[in-house]
Order: sequence, then C-alpha cells, then structure tokens
Amino acid sequence: MTIKPIKDERDYQQALERLELIFDAKKGTEDFDELEILGILIDNYEKEHFPIGLPDPIEAIKFRMEQMGYNQNDLANMMGLKSRASEILNKKRKLSLNMIRLLHENLKIPTEVLIQAY
Repeated sequence: MTIKPIKDERDYQQALERLELIFDAKKGTEDFDELEILGILIDNYEKEHFPIGLPDPIEAIKFRMEQMGYNQNDLANMMGLKSRASEILNKKRKLSLNMIRLLHENLKIPTEVLIQAY
C-alpha cells in the first residue's frame, strides 16, 4: 500500500482508479485500510477543487415542501397569510428574520441557506 497526497488532476484520476479496484475490499484487510484513506483523500480533493454551493433559498423551500408533502396552504399557515406564501414562493417578498426562523424550525432548512441573497 503506497498512499500519497492528491496534488493534481493526474493524482486524482489515479486515486479514483485505485479506489475502483479495491472498492469491495473486506473489512480488516490492508486493502480496506487503503480504501478508507483513499476515500478521505479523494473527498478532501473534491471539496477543494469541486465545491458545491448552497442552493437558492426559495428553491430550497420548494424542495423541502415537496419532500414533506406540503403545499402552498401549509406554507401559508406557517407564515400567517396565503398571499405572503405566494409572494415568497414567487420571489416577490424577501424573507424576514422571523420568516427565516419559522422556516428553519418547521422545515429544518439550514439558516445559512435561508439568509442568502436571491
């Protein structure tokens, strides 16, 4: 087992190829140890070179509502007014601090997603 840091695209591709070869390694083997270490190195490289940004706040609300089986009326009940829910979903009304708190508490959307500009 020779482990080295992933410094560039070539190293990254080699690490992915090796990972594919030992992917089904049995726990407790040297290959399994290598698999775990390669996984960490690949994950770190990908986080640094292929970062994934936060989603749009309103799209995150819509997505979470869909996951939970909520509709606009459910959001209206949360926000207090049906017109307010419509304005939020159509990006005609900015989220207030109180709305962000409600959405975070009820839909479990991270506040760092909700506070972004849109």
